[in-house]
This record gives sequence, C-alpha cells and structure tokens, in this order.
Amino acid sequence: MAHSASPASSTGGVRMVRVADDRDGQRLDNFLLGQLKGAPKSLIYKLVRSGQVRVNGGRAKADTRLQGGDEVRIPPVRLGEAADKGTPARGLLEAMEASIVFEDARLLAISKPSGVASHGGSGISFGAIETLRALRPNQSLELVHRLDRDTSGLLVIAKKRSALAELQALMREDGGITKRYLALLVGRMPDGVMSVDAPLHIGLRQGGERHVQVNAAGKPSLSHFKVLERRGGHSYCEVRIETGRTHQIRVHAKHIGHPVAGDDKYGDVAVNARLREQIGLKRMFLHAASLEFALDGGKAPYVLNAPLATELVETLDRL
Repeated sequence: MAHSASPASSTGGVRMVRVADDRDGQRLDNFLLGQLKGAPKSLIYKLVRSGQVRVNGGRAKADTRLQGGDEVRIPPVRLGEAADKGTPARGLLEAMEASIVFEDARLLAISKPSGVASHGGSGISFGAIETLRALRPNQSLELVHRLDRDTSGLLVIAKKRSALAELQALMREDGGITKRYLALLVGRMPDGVMSVDAPLHIGLRQGGERHVQVNAAGKPSLSHFKVLERRGGHSYCEVRIETGRTHQIRVHAKHIGHPVAGDDKYGDVAVNARLREQIGLKRMFLHAASLEFALDGGKAPYVLNAPLATELVETLDRL
C-alpha cells in the first residue's frame, strides 16, 4: 500500500510524511528508501545518524519500527538520476498490461497474479508498481495498498495525488472501504458467519522475516469468514476484513484452526502437500476479489472486482 504515506505538509523543502497503517512495523531505513527514490543506503543512514530525519519530533535509529500515524520529518535531498535498474522482463510487462481490470482518470486497478510482489525490494527489482510505471513512464502512479506476494487479486493504484490521499483516509476510517476476499480454508468450517476479533502483533524471526501472531499486545483486527460451499472436505469462503493488518486473513484463519490452503507460512504442511499432489494446488488459495468505496466525500461510488484467478477456479473444479 511505493509511497504508502501521504505528505501532510512541507516547509522549505522539508517534508512531514504521515505513516499509513499498512506501513505499520516497517523499519525507518526501508521507509526512507521508498520515500527517497534512488537514494543510496549510505545516504539514508547518514541522514538518520545526523538527526536530520525525525520521527514524531524526536531522533530515531535506522532500525526503528514505525507505526501507522507516526509523522516522519524528511529533509530536502538532491538526488541524481536514479540508477538504472534496467527494465522489467517482457513477460512481466505483458502480464501487467493484461491484468488491468479498471481504469478512469483517477484510478487504475489490476488483478495481480500470485507470485508478483506489490512493489520491489528484498531482492525483487520489479514488483507490480515498478512494472506499471515502466508501462506508463509519463504517468504518476502510486500504490494505494499492498497485497502479499502470494495473494492474487485486486490491487488499486492512484493516478492522482488527491485520489491517493482520499483513499488512504478512507482506509483509516471504520467502514471506509469494504474489502472482500475469497479463500479455501482447510477443513470443515461451521455454517454461517464466523467473526474473528483477535489483535495481531508483528514479530521478527531470524533473518528479519516478518511473522505475525495473535497477541494481546497487538493491534485490533477483525475478520468475518462465511462458507460459500464445501469442496473435498474443505471450505470455500468469502472473507470480509474490517482492518487491514499484515497477513490478517492468514493468521486469523490459522487462529480458528482452519488455515488458508497452500499457505506455506501459517498453513498445514501435510494438507498443503496433499493438495499439491492430488489436485495441483501450487500456491496459496487467497484472492482479493473486490473493493467498494466512494470518493468525492461519498458522491462517486466505486465497486471494483477481480475475477477469481484461473488456477484457483481449476482447483475448485478438481476438488
């Protein structure tokens, strides 16, 4: 969810940037790399060490974990042309072009394939946003939110700063945006809607990998699971989330004893192996299906949809 923060104000070249909720838990150095495109890491660390970067008015370290709502002071930096990282592979460019499901003057929406990151970083040069920018070099494109790399489905990109700011404000509001996912959960879920109200906390494993767990010290998180049908002893569900925490659906599903099928981080290893061998499910069965919201203070309603990925439709048929 590139810039997932919106500039609150700027004075004399200094920018005050408010951290969006979806950046919660991100390290300060990584956040700055996203804000100062093309800046070498050595410069980022120098700015932090010298105290020119401030978080909520105070000095901070490069490994400080940011929280949604924090205000970061970013000093003016003169950057040469960003180093040329080359261009995305032709196959990725073609896949992104083909994945566009909606576009108007303000927004672009794609149905992101599983396996494509929302943005580059951590050894990935080109995510969805970098590839779209390569396709549209003269347009200003900013991610409104993010999807996990292995999750397919609806990813919204703002073409105008005003739309980005309004959407990020809606994301912070209760009920500002209705988010609907489709998932195959392991085992037989009970009928009806099961609501999971369990706080989530981002922890780190060795190697810096993020691992989320239900923890009283975490942030409030609410998901609603509803069985649409049962297939092969498993539950095909619609999931609506009222908060957008990292790995929320995956961790809540594990918490209720019905992990997402194919999830290699929070799922059931034995069941995943069986599904891979028997019906060819080679990825996590989690798909961002739709977003509903209204811009212009409620005057311009949007209902955006991304059809279920072909390989997931085939998985359901085989079950």
